[in-house]
Amino acid sequence: MFLPTSYLPKKIRSAVRFAVVGTTGMFVQTWIFMAALYLLAHPDKGTAMYYVAFGIGYVLEMVPNYLFSNWYTFGTRPALKNAGGFMLARAINVVIQFALLPLMLNCLPTWRDDYISFVVIFIGGCINYLICLLFFKKKEQQVKTTE
Repeated sequence: MFLPTSYLPKKIRSAVRFAVVGTTGMFVQTWIFMAALYLLAHPDKGTAMYYVAFGIGYVLEMVPNYLFSNWYTFGTRPALKNAGGFMLARAINVVIQFALLPLMLNCLPTWRDDYISFVVIFIGGCINYLICLLFFKKKEQQVKTTE
């Protein structure tokens, strides 16, 4: 199903797994973004349409991303604490992405829309990983030894 990473050193395992889940999510979000942009097509196609389409992709991709972040990336179970941390990280992430979107649209006018969304999502994803690390800590099971 996903890339086996058990052979990797523990310190980089979650980063590689986050990249796998994030890359999958990026393609899902971009596909939904492009589909929504097509469905919302307007002859003017102003920046507002990009925000609406990007927001639709962002929201629809969030739930599977949270579940796979728990299970595969961090080896945790869904819980109130990590759900809250995930939502905080996603809120910061969406602010970053929505701030970068018009900047990239203006700075890279010859690029295709889906390429610009990849750049925006990648930058937001790197920051998102650092924030998620604070909330998705797997509790180490302490083994009691009897002497």
